[in-house]
Amino acid sequence: MERLKARVIELYTGQSPAARRLRYGLILFDLATVVYFIISVPLPASPALRAVNTALALVIAVDFLFRFWISDSRWRHLGRIYVLADLVVLLSLLLDPLFSLDLNFLRILRGIRLGRSEYLLQDLRRDWRFFREHEDALVASLNLVIFVFVTTSAVFLFFAERGGSAAYVDSLYYTVTTLTTTGYGDLTPNTPGEKLAAVVIMVVGVSLFLRLAGAVFTPSRVHHPCPSCGLTRHDPDAVHCKHCGDLLRIETRGG
Repeated sequence: MERLKARVIELYTGQSPAARRLRYGLILFDLATVVYFIISVPLPASPALRAVNTALALVIAVDFLFRFWISDSRWRHLGRIYVLADLVVLLSLLLDPLFSLDLNFLRILRGIRLGRSEYLLQDLRRDWRFFREHEDALVASLNLVIFVFVTTSAVFLFFAERGGSAAYVDSLYYTVTTLTTTGYGDLTPNTPGEKLAAVVIMVVGVSLFLRLAGAVFTPSRVHHPCPSCGLTRHDPDAVHCKHCGDLLRIETRGG
């Protein structure tokens, strides 16, 4: 058992080619599942859809249990936002056959993991110069996209008067026009619940937009903690820390 645990730790946190391939494979799996969860929201329930959901739940559960098993502090691990999001996704998949309440919109929260896996972020910073120089903007964009589609799916499931892909597009249109405060007027909230949802979309959405704008227009920085003062953002070609002057060794493949 100890040998198995050591092997799992190496695959999830190590720097071997196999470990890097596993982490990149997991990020591709996460991307594929998020896209699937977005696409499947307007689709009617069917045995085939439930079979796919069950298979995805098994893979996510195995990944979740492995990460929990090798964690140094399991309670702290459970308190991380992306771990809580995984729990919500798992519960929505496992409870779906038991209840009539549709929880599809919660599954898109799986996307929260994409920008918060520590060792994967290290791989991306080392292997991709574009990611190193635009990390903040990419993560902010990802958060905004997740918010838009979680909200769109919730609007579709709780407020749309009809089903199907056309109603889902209407829900996306309503979400974006509300989030941007454009408010064309052809789709407007009528009930108290719809109006409260619109308020939440506008308040949270504007905050995410401002964060994205700040990340885009702020000069590019790379993530590399200074060994002396702990400053984590530096110019891509920095040799010394601007805060304390200590020597930096920013990991890069050049180019």
